[in-house]
Amino acid sequence: MNNNTSNQTSTAHAGFIFGIFAYLIWGLSPIYWKELHTVSSVQVVLHRIIWSFFFLLPLIFIQGHWSEFVQTFKRWKTLGILFFTAVLISVNWVLYIWAVNNDYVLQASLGYYINPLVNVLLGTVFLKERLRRLQLIAVGLAFAGVLFMTLFLGQFPWISLTLAFSFGFYALTKKMISVSSSVGLTIETLILTVPAVAYVMYLDAQGTSAFLHQGIKIDILLIGAALMTALPLLLFTLAARRLSLITIGFMQYMAPTCIFFLGVLVYKEPFVYVQIVTFVCIWIALIIFSVDSFLTYKR
Repeated sequence: MNNNTSNQTSTAHAGFIFGIFAYLIWGLSPIYWKELHTVSSVQVVLHRIIWSFFFLLPLIFIQGHWSEFVQTFKRWKTLGILFFTAVLISVNWVLYIWAVNNDYVLQASLGYYINPLVNVLLGTVFLKERLRRLQLIAVGLAFAGVLFMTLFLGQFPWISLTLAFSFGFYALTKKMISVSSSVGLTIETLILTVPAVAYVMYLDAQGTSAFLHQGIKIDILLIGAALMTALPLLLFTLAARRLSLITIGFMQYMAPTCIFFLGVLVYKEPFVYVQIVTFVCIWIALIIFSVDSFLTYKR
């Protein structure tokens, strides 16, 4: 094995490890958010925004993205788009944490399973991309699974679909600008930090703020929300630079799978035959989708 091949193998191994840890953090995050069940989802996200900004700001300087960060403020169109994506990601965060702390972990996992298929659908509608035959079958199966749950369980999976579509529109909108992920997230949290700080101060004045009023454990967990946001993003970025898109595509299912097993095995959420049929439809759809992606990538 020559040095070039050895270096490529080492780079791929490092990327795989970074990716594993990124998706494990995302997948096991319900354990973390459950520890904050005494705090409202909105307050958790307020602190997630504030502390993430103060964590990300020095990070982009260390990464050498400071110039890009400064230049972005000179592009008003880009800032306008980032304002919109900031709203989308905050909605996604609030709903996800609310779902976890109100025993809808399975619906959260279903949302992130559906997300890749929603991305394809949004690309077809807004970017005029054509659905390949296998993609069409996969989207149809996912739709059938959601419809089955709605009709036979009498429960429309609005949490799953809102999570999937909010993150799908977030990713779609980010395609309109050329900003690195860490810089984009830093500016998004900056946009949200001013109103977040103001609202936290208001809650404190009203005596309803959790921070500094529910014990040191809650304070540490609220500050640590920054790590839960920024650390997996950093690891994912390091992985994406070292791995092929198809590898990242397969690895993305780790997170919802971890969330799924937490919901069923740890938090004992009801998993009746209707939900089983729905999840099986989604899993088959994702297998078809992954096979199509792999074949397309090979071509």
